Amino acid sequence: MESYLFFGGNCEEALNFYKQSLGGEIVTLMRYEGSPMDTAQLAANWKQKVMHSTFECEGARFMASDTMPGQPAPDYSGFAMSLYVPGSDAEKARRAFNALAEGGKVTMPFTPPFWGGHFGMLTDRFGVPWMVSSEH
Repeated sequence: MESYLFFGGNCEEALNFYKQSLGGEIVTLMRYEGSPMDTAQLAANWKQKVMHSTFECEGARFMASDTMPGQPAPDYSGFAMSLYVPGSDAEKARRAFNALAEGGKVTMPFTPPFWGGHFGMLTDRFGVPWMVSSEH
């Protein structure tokens, strides 16, 4: 299974933020312009928005796009993106946590929980909730 995130017009900004924060890459990026969705009803300022994208980072991936104009704003409730950093590199996980938290809100600091390893929760600057964990 893969996650699919919807954004209200700032998908490309979010993807670039994740690229910088996580060190991954934007593998696919298709715009509304030139697609079957590019009709007379599509506002001119929406043609360069993201119709579909794929982001990959160290074997994990998710997809994302901007919603169509007139659709409800994304509401990221009832789920969280989970970033697990395997191995003994808790500092790598901490760096990812801190980068994702920049401009967002930490809801649980990245610390050793009672079950072991390291774990933290945050909501990034785009309103997307994240759980970051590592083995050690």
